[in-house]
Amino acid sequence: MRTIIFLSCLLLVIGIFSCTPSTEKMDRQALIALMEKYLSALAKHDPSEVPLADNVKLVENTEDTQIGKGLWETATGGPTEFKIFTADPSAGQIGFLGVIEENNKPIILAARLKVENGEITEIDHLVIHANDTLPLHPNMLKVRPALLEPLKPEERVARDEMLRIANSYYEAIVNDDGTICPFADECQRRENGGITTLDDTQTLEEAAKDDFSVFRKMKASEQLSTGCMAYITEINRRRLLAVDEEMGLVFAFSIFVHNGEPKVMKITGVPGITERENKWGPFDLPAAHVFKIRNEKMYEIEAIGYIAEHGIKNGWE
Repeated sequence: MRTIIFLSCLLLVIGIFSCTPSTEKMDRQALIALMEKYLSALAKHDPSEVPLADNVKLVENTEDTQIGKGLWETATGGPTEFKIFTADPSAGQIGFLGVIEENNKPIILAARLKVENGEITEIDHLVIHANDTLPLHPNMLKVRPALLEPLKPEERVARDEMLRIANSYYEAIVNDDGTICPFADECQRRENGGITTLDDTQTLEEAAKDDFSVFRKMKASEQLSTGCMAYITEINRRRLLAVDEEMGLVFAFSIFVHNGEPKVMKITGVPGITERENKWGPFDLPAAHVFKIRNEKMYEIEAIGYIAEHGIKNGWE
């Protein structure tokens, strides 16, 4: 009799656990493996290869997009050697910034997956499509080594502090004050592969055609304090989504808003330059960033973005 009762209880317990979705969180390597599987499925145009929740939501370039549409139709390969993963087991999120193929041409992609109970519930794609007049920048062929190096234990920063430092980057820009963000002196920012701080790669011919040439040679902190980016009205819809404490990385999306003002920016601290014309008018710029933070400072910034219509939504509002 006792044996029967025991077996009945055991079967009940097994039944409960087999019917209850697992709440166990995925570790870093499992999240990275899932993103790699997702990117492979994209290239095969086969969503069935990844565990998608019934109510999964995909936003591609700020548009609510049906699974199977958008990049699911046009991706043809990848990722290439350029790939950065920001894995956050605590939040169940994984970010990817790298190069894949679309219609057999290299393109830049920032993607984000949110995972709950082993299923993907949210997806972001920010795609920089191929452009025959502006080919893939050579700096997008290989990732800077520092972005891929795990931190030593003594270099690590608490999660909340990593988020604060990442957000202070946006504050430094909109306040024209580089001291707001704790930039390391050697912090280099790259945008779609182009170097925009500490750039010593420009030829004299290139510099002559570039009104940002003087500023792109500066350190990050001093550059932002000149007022050269005063044309950026606001940086909103900031979503700091994945924090990889082991790697010192924060992965984020945002919208850089430009209302076309001021028409002329006042420049300070740059010998011989007192003004910079704002000739771009109103536009918005959906962006993705990966920040490398160690020893309480920001050391590397990898950013991508594209010019969009002014006043766009971000797809999650």
